[in-house]
Amino acid sequence: MRTKLNRFNTLRNQMLFGFLFVMLIILSVVGIVNFDTVSRLLKNNAEKHIQQTAIQASGRLEAVLNQIDSLTTQVATNTYVQQVLLNESAGRHATFSERQSLLNSIKIVQTYADGVNSVELYSGSKRRLFPLDEGHLNSRISQKWIDNAREEKGRIVWIGIDPLDPNSVLAIRSVSLMDQWFRPGGYLLIRMNREIFQINEALNEDGGRETMLLADRNYSLIAVNDDQVTPWRIKSLVDTNDAVVAIDGQKYMLVKQQSALTGWTLLILTPISAITSGISVLRTAILVSAGIGSILFILLSFLLSTLITRPVFRLIKTMRSARLSGLKPTVQISSTIEINELNHSYNQMVEHMNELIELVYEKEILQSRTELKALQAQIHPHFLFNTLEALYWSLMEKDEDELAEYVVAMADLFRYTITGPGKEEWVRLEDELEHIERYLLIMKMRLGDRLSWSISSPPALASVPMPKLLIQPLVENAILHGIEGRIGPGKVSVGVSLSADQMHLVVTVTDDGKGIDEDSLRRIVTALQTGMTPPFKGSGMGIFNVQQRIKLYYGGDRPDESGLAIDSQIHRGTRVSLTIPIQTGEM
Repeated sequence: MRTKLNRFNTLRNQMLFGFLFVMLIILSVVGIVNFDTVSRLLKNNAEKHIQQTAIQASGRLEAVLNQIDSLTTQVATNTYVQQVLLNESAGRHATFSERQSLLNSIKIVQTYADGVNSVELYSGSKRRLFPLDEGHLNSRISQKWIDNAREEKGRIVWIGIDPLDPNSVLAIRSVSLMDQWFRPGGYLLIRMNREIFQINEALNEDGGRETMLLADRNYSLIAVNDDQVTPWRIKSLVDTNDAVVAIDGQKYMLVKQQSALTGWTLLILTPISAITSGISVLRTAILVSAGIGSILFILLSFLLSTLITRPVFRLIKTMRSARLSGLKPTVQISSTIEINELNHSYNQMVEHMNELIELVYEKEILQSRTELKALQAQIHPHFLFNTLEALYWSLMEKDEDELAEYVVAMADLFRYTITGPGKEEWVRLEDELEHIERYLLIMKMRLGDRLSWSISSPPALASVPMPKLLIQPLVENAILHGIEGRIGPGKVSVGVSLSADQMHLVVTVTDDGKGIDEDSLRRIVTALQTGMTPPFKGSGMGIFNVQQRIKLYYGGDRPDESGLAIDSQIHRGTRVSLTIPIQTGEM
């Protein structure tokens, strides 16, 4: 059995199945990530769209209710209505003619508001004054709504469905007597057509598969946008806090919007299947794409493996022909038949030619190294600068101004850094800060809007001499260990000032990055104080090198006042202060 399997253990088959396995892993990871990302995006967008529609529908209803509130306020404050109610409260009942004249004051509501069936005026004793037929307020609504209207002190109270007419909606407001310190003097009862609250918004382009319900405080159904839908457990839907509910075995996304004016609740029920319909199409597209990609990759892998293994077979035939020269074989075991055969034929020649091959190999290595060193010695920094300058003019001709600016910054940075030993070890503060500006510009090319900076220095200190490349490691640490570890944009600030004794230059590098924890900060400070190199990566090697250079350059000039000071807090940023003596004379 093992022998039969070994027949298929060829280099071509290993390459074919290896490429296919890697491709399937890549397709699976990409497909799963894309499917999860897009599905979550579709669900979030659908929820936001439904919520916005609920706000719009609620706003339209409240616009109608505000209009009714405004018109009934005009009736309640009408001079004639006030006078009639004032007489009623004094015990002088209105005559038939006075009650009939109320029509001119009350008809304004039905004239300017759509859907108002009637407006009834009652006295403080709840006797109906308009319309002219006799009636009592308690026969129309329950006492709790009358008490509620009195407690609201003139604000309109929306009752809900009229118990005497299911096709109407009632609202009541107490009328205050302005001439008697706003004492309750009567009531306005408004009866509106239920159809005015009908919901017509459609959430989808196909007319909407959502069910929109409007329920009052008593959990009665005011309006619904689907005539075929019966009220489902309105109370449980209004009181639940779940985003997804199950009704008759089907899951719905529930969005609620409560009106601050009426206390009514607008509910939108969207089938989960409608939201995830696009996800099914996405899943099918990913599977089809993965299938087509796998087929194409199998064909290409087979073609590639054939092209690679064919020369190997030719080499095997050529090496087998060398056996006639009497070369002795050396047994080599490999994972593939082709490589085993290649090693078998090759090692027969290696046994007799090993010494010569090693000698030639060593000579070739020595010669290659010599040639490489010779070529490296011929490379001059001006070649790099000239190449960058040519790249700069090429970008300028193509109007790539931003990239050209980065090329100039990089060329200047290299020119500043690559210099002969000894000649330019000391530079002016102005030159060092310009170098920092170029370095930050190049780093911004990688970090984009995540990086911003500011550099401030008094002009009088521009010519102060200092060792070259003393500030850059501090700025580099601020970016690598501060800004890159921060979520969102960050800023690096470089400030230069004089010490209190006017004898030292103080350079401060501040970032608002993730900061340094107390344990790491303690180890860095200890290393700076003891002069011992930090034993592990990320523990302040760049800062330690700066401290060592300060000791080398300024060791004889009051070293207790020179050096580095670090202050950092987690999630608050890091502040590094560099203090060096001010040198006088030529650089």
